[in-house]
Amino acid sequence: MFNKNIKIDTYIIDAEDFAQPVMNHLRALVHEVCPDVEEAWKWSFPNFMYKGQILCSMAAFKHHCSFGFWKASLLETAGVLNIKDREGMGHLGKITGLQDLPSDAVLKKIIKAAMKLNEDGIKAPPKQKVDVKKELEIPEYFTLKLNEQPQVKTQFEGFSYSSKKEYIEWIVEAKTEATRNKRMNQALEWISEGKTRNWKYKNC
Repeated sequence: MFNKNIKIDTYIIDAEDFAQPVMNHLRALVHEVCPDVEEAWKWSFPNFMYKGQILCSMAAFKHHCSFGFWKASLLETAGVLNIKDREGMGHLGKITGLQDLPSDAVLKKIIKAAMKLNEDGIKAPPKQKVDVKKELEIPEYFTLKLNEQPQVKTQFEGFSYSSKKEYIEWIVEAKTEATRNKRMNQALEWISEGKTRNWKYKNC
């Protein structure tokens, strides 16, 4: 019998009835294919370690279970795993029973491929950061004012995103058209002098 982690024993016992046979099956399968695997309790759910790195993980929820491989994006799985942009867990979709699992033969093949990555010391690729460019929506009436004064417009465009946002919010929040026009004129004056919206407070 393989070495068990007591926390994982308790986790499975406390899981919903439908989840217990699924997790017991996956757990036994991992140990069968990888006798040297070690059970670990990380991030409040069961993980399986091999050669000092995470091999795979599983978790139980109210209505489904999940199972995934730490280096799933590096595995050739013929469409069995749902990789997309995710790493770590959930690569078999929502598992509600044993019938939702691929065949043991397929799972064993994937486990062996994951083991080979750990044996070769291959690291999981770093997650790519999505660089979302911030775009500020400038009201047309203020854009027209800026276009009338090219130098002020250039000065405004050189401000940081937050500084431009402060001006725009101040103008847009005006309750009346008269107040809005007054604020726009004041803004244009300050911008021409290189001042941010709250320059008075920053100098205090």
